[in-house]
Amino acid sequence: MKKYNANNERIKRKYLTFLQQAKGQNEASIDAVAKAMARFESYTKYKDLKAFHFEQAIAFKKHLANQKHYKTGKPLSLATMNGTVRHLKAFIEWLSQETGYKSRIKYSDAEYFNLSEKETRVAKASRQKPVASVDQIKHVLAMMPNEAAIERRDKALIAFTLLTGIRDSAIASLKLKHVDISAGTVFQDAREVNTKFSKSFTTSFFPVGEDVRDIVIEWVHYLQSDLLMSNDDPLFPKTRMGQGSDHDFQSVGLSNEHWSSAAAIRKIFKDAFALAGMPNYNPHSFRNTLAALGERLCHTAEEFKAWSQNLGHEGVLTTLYSYGEVQSVRQVEIIQKLGKPRDEALSAINTAELAKALAREMGSQSMS
Repeated sequence: MKKYNANNERIKRKYLTFLQQAKGQNEASIDAVAKAMARFESYTKYKDLKAFHFEQAIAFKKHLANQKHYKTGKPLSLATMNGTVRHLKAFIEWLSQETGYKSRIKYSDAEYFNLSEKETRVAKASRQKPVASVDQIKHVLAMMPNEAAIERRDKALIAFTLLTGIRDSAIASLKLKHVDISAGTVFQDAREVNTKFSKSFTTSFFPVGEDVRDIVIEWVHYLQSDLLMSNDDPLFPKTRMGQGSDHDFQSVGLSNEHWSSAAAIRKIFKDAFALAGMPNYNPHSFRNTLAALGERLCHTAEEFKAWSQNLGHEGVLTTLYSYGEVQSVRQVEIIQKLGKPRDEALSAINTAELAKALAREMGSQSMS
């Protein structure tokens, strides 16, 4: 059976290049678009895209609704369906302006990839994500072994993620020189660190406890003094593999190389939480933990602004929208406390200050 169409391959490659070079989309986003296009082509049996008709979009949506996830065997979620058709809609809109296609495809034909209003609302509905508390994470750290070099690395890795809130892809590329223990900071240098949007900024250690900070400090000293690592060596070296006594490959210590991706980091988190008998909280969820902590500790707009910037956000609205969800248990606590006496004057000042800061930021975003 035919598995590709040469004309389609050329125009798809041009579109993906457009997304990368003109729109600045990252590799993960481009992969998602390529996957959506591959799904559509497979459904149409690789029919030339010049023959695209809006009825194909309608039929494809019905086809998607009957597909099952290859791992779970369950129907595709509306979020997955919405993401797929959204990518295809943007592709057809772009295609309708291209030479050789614009005389055949109407710009409005792309609209037929839209899901119904109800399906779109369900697909975009935010769902409360479970967030580990600082105490729960400390419990995991207490349960982790800390003897062998690999064990010490894994424990320090989880402690460092809580201490800094740095994304796992950035952590995988950090070097020893990026951490200043005495200042309590990490410089995320985009020239060497895989930061989001290739942005360079300094992160200060969050106030999550001296016990967590000490784990990280001891790890850095261990790398420098015991393993004699240099400033250009990775902060969290990958596992070194070698032959064991039974001639099988197994972990034999730490190398001086970086992880090529964050996959190993996520597995370390999964294993650590399983060892503590807790649900798996991935590295990125620690940013939600820190956002929730910031909402409790910050009392002024300036403080929350600093907290937000420390997470790498240019504006506090990003922190509130992306990580600021109040957990159900905490929601009950807050509502109950609102009925109790408090310092009304101080509360009014802080509320007014925060409201003004948010208004300024919303105004600046609408102007840009």
